[in-house]
Amino acid sequence: MGWTDSHLHMFQMGPVRFVYPYQTGDLLEMTAIDSRKVKLAHIVPLQRPFRGEFRHVIEYEYDYGDSWRHEIAFEDVLPPDPKQKTPTCTDGARACPPEDVGGVGGYENFVEAMKDASHPEHDEYKEWADGDFDPEAFDLDAVNLRLKGL
Repeated sequence: MGWTDSHLHMFQMGPVRFVYPYQTGDLLEMTAIDSRKVKLAHIVPLQRPFRGEFRHVIEYEYDYGDSWRHEIAFEDVLPPDPKQKTPTCTDGARACPPEDVGGVGGYENFVEAMKDASHPEHDEYKEWADGDFDPEAFDLDAVNLRLKGL
C-alpha cells in the first residue's frame, strides 16, 4: 500500500488471524498467529486443486482506529521463474491514501479539499501532504522498486 507500517494491522484468512505482536496483551494477539513466522506459501496453496478453481481471499485491516479494510484475492499461481527473486506488481490503480489521513471519511475530505483551492482546509492539507496529491496516480515502476527492497 505504501504506508509506513506504523499502525496495528491484521491479516485474516477464514477464521485464522495473523498479527504482528506488539506486546500489548491484547486478546486478539493471544488468539492469533505471529505474522512474522508465516510465509504466504504456508497459507495459499502453490497449485490449483484438482478440477477446481484457484481463488483464495485474505482480509487485511490496517490502522484499527482508521480501519482501512482490504480484500486481497489470489486468483492464480504462476509457475516459478528462477530469475524472478522478488514479487512483481503487474497492474494497479489509484494512489495510496496518506498515512494518518483519518480513514475512508478523512480521505474523502482530504481529496475534496486538495481539489478545491477555495476549500477551507486546502492550504493546510497541501502543506501536510508536501504539495499536490493526485488520487488517480499510480506508479507501477515505483511499486515494483519498493517490492524489490523487501
